[in-house]
Amino acid sequence: MGLYYITNNTASAVKLSDIPVVEYVELYNDLKERMSNPRFHVGHYFATEIENGLKFYMLILDDESGEVLITSFIPDYYTRTLASLTAIHQQFHPFEREIHELYGVPFDNHPWLKPLRFPHDRRDHESTMESYPFYTIEGEELHEVNVGPIHAGIIEPGAFRFICDGEQVLHLEIALGYQHRGVESEMLRNQNRLRQTLIAESIAGDTAVGHATAYAELLEKLTSVDIGDDLRRERLVAIELERIAMHLADTGALGTDIAYQLYQVVCEALRTVTINTSQAWCGNRFGKSLIRPFGSNHPLTEAKIELIRKNIADVRRRYDELRTDILEAHTLLARFEQCGLVPKAEMERIGGVGQAARASGVRRDIRTTHPSGYYAVGVTHEPILKHDGDVMSRLATRLDEVLQSADYIEKVLSTYKPTEGNIAKPDYEAKLEGDCLSFSLIEGWRGEICHVALTDAEGNIAKYKIKDPSLHNWLGLAIAVRTEGISDFPINNKSFNLSYCGHDL
Repeated sequence: MGLYYITNNTASAVKLSDIPVVEYVELYNDLKERMSNPRFHVGHYFATEIENGLKFYMLILDDESGEVLITSFIPDYYTRTLASLTAIHQQFHPFEREIHELYGVPFDNHPWLKPLRFPHDRRDHESTMESYPFYTIEGEELHEVNVGPIHAGIIEPGAFRFICDGEQVLHLEIALGYQHRGVESEMLRNQNRLRQTLIAESIAGDTAVGHATAYAELLEKLTSVDIGDDLRRERLVAIELERIAMHLADTGALGTDIAYQLYQVVCEALRTVTINTSQAWCGNRFGKSLIRPFGSNHPLTEAKIELIRKNIADVRRRYDELRTDILEAHTLLARFEQCGLVPKAEMERIGGVGQAARASGVRRDIRTTHPSGYYAVGVTHEPILKHDGDVMSRLATRLDEVLQSADYIEKVLSTYKPTEGNIAKPDYEAKLEGDCLSFSLIEGWRGEICHVALTDAEGNIAKYKIKDPSLHNWLGLAIAVRTEGISDFPINNKSFNLSYCGHDL
């Protein structure tokens, strides 16, 4: 048996007995070389308690072959200090920080072994937000600016600590995790799958469809049930509706930040049409109740298909007019171009994902690299790439993706003739395979969502791990504002639009 069990995003769950248990030094030496190639990035990396200590699991994604490489290791309980992978590959930093916070595992030479979330069950309860070790620089000309953790409006708490030389930002450190939400432990509190579905929808409120789809696909891989292409088709429509709605919101928000209120008002109107379309479909503007394991309570009808096609065609036409205006607005271009640069090499180094990575020229999109659902059988997706890695590129990626998503919806619905009973009702009692690892990878509107579950011998979920794309990309925001004026922070923050609650699990 080699270092990895090799699978892909459409395969069934993997028996735990089939996953190699390797020596850490061998894995470390392999990853030292392997992860130097940008085709590979970390899908997930976590530890779980076993009788005599900890067992670690790792998923490495190959963006060229579509393979998912799964491995595990059990360090010696008495000498479990591990050489830090972050010291050689920055993208491992949030995973090692979380493992250290939860289990006290020391990682030798980790450059930034700070708390990630401050969960209630952290190993060191003396480590609190009040004692967070913010980075400091000495100098008479320097000053610190603290924003948060409490913000106006309804966003979650988060602290932004700037070190500035005059107006220029030298360093930004972001501290999150004030809510202690306990989402992953709530997924295990009982095995009621409807309850688990509702929790999945609430992982990040603006990504209800994305996270619910990840949970549903993970469960379905633990059975031999084929959900059928009609349900896959409808899930694609749902997640692309969510992508359109959020990209519209972000376009408007960026307009607001530079006082282009006309753009904001237009985007608000178009977003309202989009989310009202979701409400007409399932009764909720954010798509809650739409995604359920093994089936749907809201299968499309011909009338709903006609409504979706009509509304999205209108949104596409009007947004394309706005897109043309934006690309010709010299004052907007002057503000956004060459602001908040994150070069491709930096985005690859930190393991960046989603539209923010694609705006820096990184071809990272689960719909292409690791497709599942209808992307694997009915729609061949081509990622939209920009190459400047600035605020304008992050906006321009959204501008094009809205049109692309609208085209996908039209493509899959124009030939869709639903029949009564073509989609099953949800099943919350399906027997799950025992002693397995199941994972799902979904391209949400922010980027790569990864859910992983381990089942026990009876098929109950014994471990549940969630990765929102924000986990990778918060460091990208910190890089973007270096050397910028502090007044550029709001537009850079909006251009990433990362999730506080998606990080605070």
